[in-house]
Amino acid sequence: MVMRQVVDLDGVLVSAFVINLALALLTLAVLRWILAWFDLWRFVWDPPLAQFGILICLIGLYTLIL
Repeated sequence: MVMRQVVDLDGVLVSAFVINLALALLTLAVLRWILAWFDLWRFVWDPPLAQFGILICLIGLYTLIL
């Protein structure tokens, strides 16, 4: 497995962290929609704090996987 620091998108060099962040934000948007659909936010004491924690975990997960 090769770990890339920079990704080349048609001549534009983009940091791998930016791509991981974009994937994490997309995943978080889907998770927010699912949690709202099933009304699971009522079990969370502070939803913005929970969303930030999930975002940090997703960034770490995508950094390790990709």
